[in-house]
Amino acid sequence: MTTADALDQGRMSMDRHLWADAYAHLSDADRETALEPEDLERLAMAAHLVGKDDECVHLLERAHHALVDSGDVERAARCAFWLGFNLMHTGDFARGGGWLARARRLLEDGERDCVELGYLLSAAAFQSTMAGDYETGNATFTQAAAIGNRFGDRDLISLARMGQGRTLLHMGKIVEGLALLDEAMVAVTSGEVSPTVAGNVYCSVIEGCQEISDLRRAQEWTAALTHWCESQQGLVPYSGQCLVHRTQIMLLHGEWLDAIEEAQRACERFQMSPGHPAIGAAIYEQAELHRLRGEFAKAEEAYRTASRHGRQPQPGLAQLRLAQGQIDAAAAAIDRAVGEAQDDVTRSKLLGAYVDIVLATGDTQAARSAAGELSVIAADFDSPPLRAAAARAEGAVLLAEGEPRAALGVLRGAWTAWHELEAPYEAARARVLIGRACRDLGDEDTALMELDAASWAFRQLGAGPDLAQIDALSRKAAATAKGGLTAREMQVLQLVAAGKTNRVIAGDLFLSEKTVARHISNIFTKLGLSSRSAATAYAYEHDLV
Repeated sequence: MTTADALDQGRMSMDRHLWADAYAHLSDADRETALEPEDLERLAMAAHLVGKDDECVHLLERAHHALVDSGDVERAARCAFWLGFNLMHTGDFARGGGWLARARRLLEDGERDCVELGYLLSAAAFQSTMAGDYETGNATFTQAAAIGNRFGDRDLISLARMGQGRTLLHMGKIVEGLALLDEAMVAVTSGEVSPTVAGNVYCSVIEGCQEISDLRRAQEWTAALTHWCESQQGLVPYSGQCLVHRTQIMLLHGEWLDAIEEAQRACERFQMSPGHPAIGAAIYEQAELHRLRGEFAKAEEAYRTASRHGRQPQPGLAQLRLAQGQIDAAAAAIDRAVGEAQDDVTRSKLLGAYVDIVLATGDTQAARSAAGELSVIAADFDSPPLRAAAARAEGAVLLAEGEPRAALGVLRGAWTAWHELEAPYEAARARVLIGRACRDLGDEDTALMELDAASWAFRQLGAGPDLAQIDALSRKAAATAKGGLTAREMQVLQLVAAGKTNRVIAGDLFLSEKTVARHISNIFTKLGLSSRSAATAYAYEHDLV
């Protein structure tokens, strides 16, 4: 094949999205005769799409220098933008920032009116967003979109619309943000944008939907991304993120064994791009699966590895500590994470775990506040999964406050919502609390039925720690029945065993000290005990704490 034939074949393969073929033919042509800048850019894109990121950078550098030498400053600046964009997305922030600075310098005379200015604005907007300044990011993305519209550049328009949508979500403007994300996706699914932009928009939009728990959109766009990845011969980037999103959906729907395989495939795929920021998300999902299955050592190692790759390990690590019985460590970790989270999107991912953990410490007041905040966020986001999570949190708090009848109605609503979302694990967790509420109301038969149903679901999933929790509840029920304690007396006994004074117990349970003293006297009488230390020993012997 002649150089001209290889070049023609490479260009045709690019048009047909045959990236491996395009890379092979264009590389052959380049070895014979150095490619012109336009074909170097094609070869760079093909190299990126088959996972050869270092070579992509080298080819873009060659194209950039050739364009500078020929005096085509604007196209040289565009090359520098993509160099910076790609490097920053693979974690090389110093080099990426350097290339973006070079692009700005090339255009800094202020007299140029070109679309490349919009690309540089979008880069600045991404940097503001990564720093948590969503308002500045949104304003800058809006300017970039205006330039894209003026020049009719669909790639820039889609990138800017995606950025506008993501920043609006973090600003609490959910309806407006989702509308812009959907608009960006229209250009992607209709094939109006380049493959690099399409892959980035796909992954960012799905991540945004996951952030606000819009599972319907996340599932629809993940299915579309899967189809898109499968239609691209030799595609390496974006397929890893696709597998991460598929893992998250499988985990929710109880397909844990398949989710483990998808998470492993995602990690293997990211090994081709070791600096990719999404690798932390893939490893975090592995950690979550290990935690839920009771594989605590593997979970801890995975959370630490995810953290090394830049993924915040909370709330999963705090939930692991709670499952291990390290309540103080769990409380410190989740309290720090919630304290640092400034926007509703981030807080919505933490508050459900926060409620569970602070209830384990006996701080019902903090749990009440967090459950209320989660309910407000769920209403603002109009998210069925968040509403279900908020209902479960509310029910758990009502149980802790000694209001089982009120808790029961809320918890049944949570179970219904999770059941309709086909989320068996979360539905089973709601049934555990329903069983506790029925038991507190004296309906032992219904309590046993609810706990049995939850136990069956956990067994099907392989959720070992949750099965152990139900077993502990059964032992606790047997001890309670033996002693004849009421639900409130059980709460008081648990707090006594935790070493709390009558005054502290009164504050925790919103009772008078006189009422607490009466409950303790009744406990001593029913259990045949004579001291707080004996009551503490009884509680530990019967797994009541």
